[in-house]
Amino acid sequence: MHAELLVHTHDTVGESPVWDPVGNCLYWTDIDASRVHRLDWNSQTVRTWTTPEKVGCIGLHAHGGLVAGMVTQIAHLALPETDNAPATLQAVIHTCTHAQAQMRCNDGRVDRQGRFWSTTMVMNMGLAAPAGQLLVTTAGQTRQVWQGLVTPNGTAFSPDGQTLYLSDSHPSVQKVWAFDVAADGSLHNQRLFIDMQPMPGRPDGAAVDADGCYWICGNDAGVVYRFTPDGRLDRSVSVPVDKPAMCAFAGPRLDTLVITSIRPAQPPGGQEALAGAVFAVVPGVTGLPEACYRAE
Repeated sequence: MHAELLVHTHDTVGESPVWDPVGNCLYWTDIDASRVHRLDWNSQTVRTWTTPEKVGCIGLHAHGGLVAGMVTQIAHLALPETDNAPATLQAVIHTCTHAQAQMRCNDGRVDRQGRFWSTTMVMNMGLAAPAGQLLVTTAGQTRQVWQGLVTPNGTAFSPDGQTLYLSDSHPSVQKVWAFDVAADGSLHNQRLFIDMQPMPGRPDGAAVDADGCYWICGNDAGVVYRFTPDGRLDRSVSVPVDKPAMCAFAGPRLDTLVITSIRPAQPPGGQEALAGAVFAVVPGVTGLPEACYRAE
């Protein structure tokens, strides 16, 4: 299968696509540009808002707008319909206490129970600092549930919400783990799900489909892989740029896999026109509706 261009917003670090069934639209972020985009599915028009800080990950908020993991905080963002208006900070849900300087939120999503899971990382990947954490936010209360991550990614949940998948895409790690999720959000039974060291591409952002299979972007290899729940490689989708970043299911029937991408400082030859775009493919399976973050 081959993904094709859906829309091009020339993102530096396109991440965290989220489908909104009420608005019939797709949201995603450009982390380094401190922007949030919204694609209207019917008209194919894009609205863009600037944000107070870089936004690593987003989810739908039950009270409208988005829950966002940023640099210094997890916050509720409102997106005004007024032309050229920036996103507004509705409320600070959590003030981040990072393990060291120059860190921010990275990958994350809302789980089936309405909790917001977010990760943190040192912005300079070259330091290979295992200072990243996995956080879970429930009704305004945030706690750390895992640590020791370099470049956390791949956050996704099984259809019943009882299994969490999490990757570390740093070149020194390149693994995906699975955890059992207890009713209180605590994690148990960590196990290796996929070792991507011998495979093309580093494990980046991910999604789970209605069959419980795990789709994960192979960053640096221009591919998205689908793994069955027992960790078997089932199929792959080629992407016309080297750095697919995160995928999600979108569209009214949740039958379209959308894939954001990163534009490196010097895109490889032939990719200059497409790096940083959003791509799409109809893979023959459907996704699962994204839950909203429940503020109380």
